[in-house]
Amino acid sequence: MMKSRSDEEEYWNASKFQAFTFDDEDDELRESKLAFESLAQLPDGDDRDHVEEVSWSGEPVGSISRSVREAAAAAGQGTEGEVACSGRADLEKVNSGYSLSSLFKGRKVGGVAAPLDVPGDRSGRAVAPEIRRPRSEKEDLLGDWSPEDAVSKMRQGKTVPLERFRRLRDKLVLLDASVDARDGNVITAVLIFLKKSLSKEVLFGELASRPTALRHLVAYLSESGDHALLAELYRALGRDEDAALLRYKEHLNVTDEKEKRDFLKSCLSLQFSAEDQVHLRDQVSLLERQMLLEATDRQAEAEIFRRFPRRASVLHVPLVTTLYYCCFYHYGQPEGNLSSPQNLRNSFKISEKQFFVTALSARAKQKSWSDVDALFAGRSWLGFTRKKSPLAFRVVVDILHRSSAPVHVLQEYVALVEDGQVRMALAQKHKCHDLVINAYRDLKDRRLLLGYRGKVEAGSAAERKIDELLDNSQIRWKN
Repeated sequence: MMKSRSDEEEYWNASKFQAFTFDDEDDELRESKLAFESLAQLPDGDDRDHVEEVSWSGEPVGSISRSVREAAAAAGQGTEGEVACSGRADLEKVNSGYSLSSLFKGRKVGGVAAPLDVPGDRSGRAVAPEIRRPRSEKEDLLGDWSPEDAVSKMRQGKTVPLERFRRLRDKLVLLDASVDARDGNVITAVLIFLKKSLSKEVLFGELASRPTALRHLVAYLSESGDHALLAELYRALGRDEDAALLRYKEHLNVTDEKEKRDFLKSCLSLQFSAEDQVHLRDQVSLLERQMLLEATDRQAEAEIFRRFPRRASVLHVPLVTTLYYCCFYHYGQPEGNLSSPQNLRNSFKISEKQFFVTALSARAKQKSWSDVDALFAGRSWLGFTRKKSPLAFRVVVDILHRSSAPVHVLQEYVALVEDGQVRMALAQKHKCHDLVINAYRDLKDRRLLLGYRGKVEAGSAAERKIDELLDNSQIRWKN
């Protein structure tokens, strides 16, 4: 039975669900296009991040797309008795001001707002659609910031594209803001940006009036190993001595002794102070002397080298170590010989105290006690020989003890300690029994002497001496 055209329109307007026809696909395509055209009224620019997106066919993307498809599927399975808006009526509502977001808030049926059927999972529970959040980080990257805002965000650990600051004035304001913030990491980051974006002349000229930023740049270039740029910075600021010192430090990376000697000689032409020039000449002279010693002693067959084989090379060692080496292996050589300790002392103006300590340690290490005694030889105004030392004798005792000096040698120098209590403590520590026994005898303290008798070895010479003193009737003991 055929229906009239008015009946057919009444059916479409009154029915909640659409009947199946072969034109559904074309109707859906036409509705999608109309829905896509309605998006032209949405805001442009960054506000698109706050609304839902659709595909090129006009179909909502993401959870909205699932909701529309599931709603369409539910509409195709409904009965004719249920009342709802048709697809054409929905399109009219979209064109009359409804957006895709309003589909989830509810639609009007018969003048009353009715909630839209929300798609559910298999258990029948409703699943809320996913709404995208605004991308705040993207807005941060695209926002218009002042230099102060950029520094503030850098201190918060956020990524800031400093390339947006193109004018020189903005870059300098950015540098001053980082210095005012007193954050070393931010200052260094800004300086790295300025190093890449400014010429050396402009950057160095601006840093001349900003000492804090200058110190940070010097520290950064030193740690990164960019010594060439650091030297240019020093020269641009008129700090020639710092540039010369930076050049001099490169000799530490040279291992070959001949190359190091030539490099140090080339540094003599740099603008060092007068005092530094003297030290540099001494270093070159010392290296040449060490090269001569090394070449000679490497092939030496003297008795001293067989008794005490060399453990290391004498090259590239400090002056005091070289002096110790000469005192150990070349102590008796004439002063005119370059390997003589006295020649070394006079050439480099080594102080008497430094020479004495070094020679004492070297000769004591060799157990050459006659040479040790000769170091202390001195004469009084009356011509008497007596021992004198630029060091305190308690220090001398410590040096001899570390070299395993025998008791009779230690006892000789412990007796020269002026302070009585210190002398007695050292005598007991190093078992200089004669000094302790004589001290108790002079005090005429029988009780202390008896107590010390129990600390010496039985049958030793010290014990026999104590017994002789205790049996001596001529001594008037006070206790």
